[in-house]
Amino acid sequence: MIAVDTNILVYAANATSPFHRPCLIWLERQRVSSEPWYATWPILYEFLRVVTHPRTLQSPWTVRGAWSFLANALLVAPTFSVLHATERHPLVANETLAENPDLRGNILHEAHTAVLMREHGVRRICTRDTDFHRFKFLEVIDPVQL
Repeated sequence: MIAVDTNILVYAANATSPFHRPCLIWLERQRVSSEPWYATWPILYEFLRVVTHPRTLQSPWTVRGAWSFLANALLVAPTFSVLHATERHPLVANETLAENPDLRGNILHEAHTAVLMREHGVRRICTRDTDFHRFKFLEVIDPVQL
């Protein structure tokens, strides 16, 4: 089981990125893999925010084009699911935040992802974001480094 982070999706979608090819290859392999894989709704909406923003891409996508990418690349994949908070979420969040008392600001988005992953027993994340190394229970996979 593995989760995918926003940056991998953005690089896979952005043909002008120097990281496009390895991220797209990883995504294409994952789509046909029998291994379960995941994202969160905040990750998917962050993807929409990033690829439609005029300061992020030279040619920003329309929201319909961005949603179509998610729908066709992830949401229809038979082994893909979106992680949701359960009744255990407050307990897992408390445990994770207690282990990482120095967290603040923007990294709390990553903390939310890490909590959801822990809650569902997902221990690996495909990302280029080094902030995930702070969460000792996660294994970070960077497709550019493979």
